[in-house]
Amino acid sequence: MSTTILAEPDLEPPDRGDAPETPPAPDRPRRSTPRFLRGRPQDAAWVRPCLLVLLGATAVLYLWGLGASGWANTYYSAAVQAGTKSWKAFLFGSFDSANFVTVDKAPASLWVMELSARMFGVNSWSILVPQALEGVATVGVLYLAVRRWFSAGSALLAGAVLALTPVAALMFRFNNPDALLVLLLVIGAYAMIRALERGSTWWLVFAFSTVGFGFLAKMLQVLLVVPAFGLVYLVAGPVAVRKRIWQLTLACAALLLAAGWWIALVELWPAGSRPYVGGSQDDSLLNLIFGYNGFGRLTGNESGSVGGGGQTGSRWGATGLTRMFGSEFGSQISWLLPAALILLVAGIAWRGRRPRTDRVRAAFILWGGWLLVTGLVFSLGKGIIHQYYSVALAPTIGALVGMGAGMLWKRRHDVAARAVLAGVLVATSVWTFVLLGRTPDWSPWLRGPLLLAGILVAGGVLAAHLVRGRAAVVLAVSAVAIALAAPAGYALSTVRTAHTGAIPVAGPSSAGGFGFPGGGFGGPRPGGFTGPPGGTTGNAAPALPGGSQALPGGGRGGAGGLLNGSTPDAALTRLLQTDADSYTWVAATVGANQAAGYQLATDDPIMAIGGFNGTDPTPTLAQFQRYVRDGRIHYFISGGFGGGGGFGGNPSGTSSEISSWVSSNFTSQTAGGETVYDLTAGVG
Repeated sequence: MSTTILAEPDLEPPDRGDAPETPPAPDRPRRSTPRFLRGRPQDAAWVRPCLLVLLGATAVLYLWGLGASGWANTYYSAAVQAGTKSWKAFLFGSFDSANFVTVDKAPASLWVMELSARMFGVNSWSILVPQALEGVATVGVLYLAVRRWFSAGSALLAGAVLALTPVAALMFRFNNPDALLVLLLVIGAYAMIRALERGSTWWLVFAFSTVGFGFLAKMLQVLLVVPAFGLVYLVAGPVAVRKRIWQLTLACAALLLAAGWWIALVELWPAGSRPYVGGSQDDSLLNLIFGYNGFGRLTGNESGSVGGGGQTGSRWGATGLTRMFGSEFGSQISWLLPAALILLVAGIAWRGRRPRTDRVRAAFILWGGWLLVTGLVFSLGKGIIHQYYSVALAPTIGALVGMGAGMLWKRRHDVAARAVLAGVLVATSVWTFVLLGRTPDWSPWLRGPLLLAGILVAGGVLAAHLVRGRAAVVLAVSAVAIALAAPAGYALSTVRTAHTGAIPVAGPSSAGGFGFPGGGFGGPRPGGFTGPPGGTTGNAAPALPGGSQALPGGGRGGAGGLLNGSTPDAALTRLLQTDADSYTWVAATVGANQAAGYQLATDDPIMAIGGFNGTDPTPTLAQFQRYVRDGRIHYFISGGFGGGGGFGGNPSGTSSEISSWVSSNFTSQTAGGETVYDLTAGVG
């Protein structure tokens, strides 16, 4: 007997306010309204215009003044430049067009930007606009996912929460891999919802294939949604259990295929004819996947990483169950996190006695499982973690808030539903009051009134069963406005600020930076954090091995500019461009961030010794000497990230050996304030 559920009488129907809607009568077609404005036949007239306003406003928010961030993360911008010059660099995700070393991630996010840059030229807009459009698409897909089983109001609220989350406003305007990652995860969640409707094998395979392709954006992080996807289908899939297990097995095979083709290509390609796998310690993609970008993020044992090395505590802030609420992550993601958690519990409890295939409960399991697994990993991981990683939680928070609030609002005749909604609004208002208190210099007038308004409107929600029509609409809109006011303000502050470097942070400049509260290196360290190797004094930049300092500029309060690229002046750029066509690399320097600025300025390949951190064992001293003998490198620029040893790396590694050999055997000159060695001029 088939157990497929075609319809459920208690499913959340599309509605107009709190009353079911009906499609327009057959003799009164809405032909005068353009098709794209009409939406579903059963939708109220306001639904599609509101969706278009949401998407349009999101596009304006994410595109406005986008060019102010320049190259943003110069590391990835330089890789985009390389991918526009060499299809081999495009395929492998090489940092330079001469294919010396790859970036330390899979290249899917680069592919999108590189295709744009090939069409429109390499510039800030061609690199960043695709990120912003991915953000708009994410909001749209989240709307569709929630709208399948819930009201239009729930779906619009979910999209608005996502769009106005500060860290989302940051990362959908930046060129790190997270924008594509989040888009693919939301597409996967939408496909899971379609699979759950009729037990569709095709949709289930598509959902897991999307996750697999997301692996090519940020590797193992994408797998954090798999437990939720698998659990919800095992619990609520509307087919027999044997078929569910077989379908999930097929879906997992599709995931492996979607991610594995590129892994197999890199691993099987002869190492001598491809770039070195950046971030690995043995030129192995598997080492990168399971080490630096994998389990090392959990244990802190990340060979070759920035500040890694198996420390017993996290050098990236205090760990624990409350980490997402702390001073590092709180203002980035947690504005509506208490509301999402309360509504997750309420949603599952409310549907607790429904049949196994209950769609509403399945939706809460899907989005709640994503939130809990990802949030716990971020909270307890001892390895590298930055605030902007939390953007992966934004869609789940939006979905849970939209679904939960919409479901309870429709049942506001029930005193328990009204009490939960009022409690959610009070909790959100109180938590907003706490978060705004962490940035006392930013809009101090907003803190008290929002708290007071939240408590007053919560009182109105308790009496919501007494109001009808426009009064009910005004009450609901007021509650939403109070909940979103502060994160929207932080998002606007983020948009108005240029962000550069590898570790951007959302919100006002006093909201914290680089994993520490206090807006920079001079702020207090949580959990006994002692800062990067070398220590700090007052508000000075941290000393790095070799005596160099963190690169200034960009980001909020200078913090976001850490790991920023170099900015060569005209004299140094002219020097590097001299007879550039005669060399494979016009220069070499330690670390990709130092190399990135030179590469973008000259439009010629720069050898990033040691990869991103300067800690990858490539090239060896013997290999570098051979490149010099063969006349393939023109200049060596001293300094670089880590001063030859990498930030937290081994100062006696290959990068340090090369730096010492060059300084001992070649004569230096100064150009643009940098110490430069001409490797073609003979031994000094």
